Amino acid sequence: MKPMNIKKLASLLFQRSVIVAALILVQAALIIGMLALSSAGYSYVRWGSLVLSVLAVLIIVSRQTDPGYKIAWIVPILLFPAFGWLLYLLCGGNKLSARQRRKMQGMDRTMLEQLEQDYKAEQLERLGADAANQARYLERYARCPVYTNTWTRYFPLGDDAFPVMLEELKKAEKYIFLEYFIIAPGVFWDSIVEILREKHAAGVDVRVIYDDVGSLNTLPMNYAHKFEAETGIPCCFFNRFKPIISIRMNNRDHRKFCIIDGHTAFTGGINLADEYINQKPRFGHWKDSAILLKGEAAWSMTVMFLTMWEYIRDVEEDYSRFRPAALPAEAAGGAGYYVQPYTDNPLDDEPVGETVYLNLISKAKRYLYVMTPYLIVSDSVNTALCNAAKAGVDVRIITPHIPDKPLVFELTRSHYEPLLEAGVQIFEYTPGFVHAKNMVVDDLCAVVGSINLDYRSMFLHFEDAVLLYRDPTILDVKRDFLETLFKSQPVTLEECLAHAWPRRLFRSILRVLAPLL
Repeated sequence: MKPMNIKKLASLLFQRSVIVAALILVQAALIIGMLALSSAGYSYVRWGSLVLSVLAVLIIVSRQTDPGYKIAWIVPILLFPAFGWLLYLLCGGNKLSARQRRKMQGMDRTMLEQLEQDYKAEQLERLGADAANQARYLERYARCPVYTNTWTRYFPLGDDAFPVMLEELKKAEKYIFLEYFIIAPGVFWDSIVEILREKHAAGVDVRVIYDDVGSLNTLPMNYAHKFEAETGIPCCFFNRFKPIISIRMNNRDHRKFCIIDGHTAFTGGINLADEYINQKPRFGHWKDSAILLKGEAAWSMTVMFLTMWEYIRDVEEDYSRFRPAALPAEAAGGAGYYVQPYTDNPLDDEPVGETVYLNLISKAKRYLYVMTPYLIVSDSVNTALCNAAKAGVDVRIITPHIPDKPLVFELTRSHYEPLLEAGVQIFEYTPGFVHAKNMVVDDLCAVVGSINLDYRSMFLHFEDAVLLYRDPTILDVKRDFLETLFKSQPVTLEECLAHAWPRRLFRSILRVLAPLL
């Protein structure tokens, strides 16, 4: 083996993600091995394991609401009763300590305290009952108000958002808050850090949050401490990833926020890494999206960030000092239109992200256009999409043609057949990878955010998005979808049926286990 190849192999083997994965596999092997030996040697262990597995199944049936999730857990537990119960105990529920639960409840109370005064869902009655009811749902269950006086701008590519983001960051006078799933050194992040240093030196309050799993392969383990020590800028990670088999490691901060002075904010699919602005080729051309808000609605996103900051840093903030005294001139351009940023907490037993999508799908009358990197839908979403198409709604979905994860790509394709049979049109973006998470309906509503059409986004991750009502930007989201359609190839039912039976069987198994992957 050449020296260079040895060096690359050593570098790969000592990556943090590889080490963590190896430690988890060792744990799993030891646990399964000990249980298998005990069951073989002691009949009471075998019968005890069987009883515990039956109890686990009963708990799943009684507590879980999604049928797909129930089946995904029941099948392996019954197939491997010797250790299936233990697997569910370790990985099958959102377990929090009493302290963590109090802190999570505190986040919810703070959202309510800071934003309840902004509730105005009743104003959407003039747009129709559907819009008003949707706004009320988000106010009641996500604590997220609907706003007017907010100008919005849609970016069909991260390449387009990048220079505007830098321009807006340079305008910051009071504070800059960044919260991202992935941060990676390179053109994008380094350009931002340069501005953050300048602003911090000028007295601007700068803070950074990143997810520890999202940045597992891009940042060293103690990056937050090193960055803060080197720059003086407060920086922290969400939910340190430890090599321990636990469901808590599944709850990730998948949100994307760039917030400036409480009146300007970006969100969408893009992370702070070079592939998102096509500076680093990965999986062909990277098709992503982002949205800029200038005006009242940015305050809601500011509160979302601050509640997460309080949770991670275990501090209390004086929110009054962050609320902007004045809005930028552009905000007047949003008068009469409605914008509702919202967040989804996976630990509050309310599937906000899925519910919003279901509401939009069920209310569509003419068309429903969806762009998503992963099409790993629950039974509820699958049924809603099929019913909409059967009722004559023009339902079209764009997914990637070049995958970022081969297994997940197969899982996405495993969902094509029933949708195509119902009349849903599916297209794959041939130049590369689609990472945008958009939905647009009837020229009336659109969603741009971080929420994928998959189980992880719907049930396990902290997410965020922006819902637009009768806003001119909705037509920009629609236009981007139609232009992307010309660069995508249609998927036919005949192609799905033509696959050999082993592949179709494999996809069927993946569909059953989808909630666990």
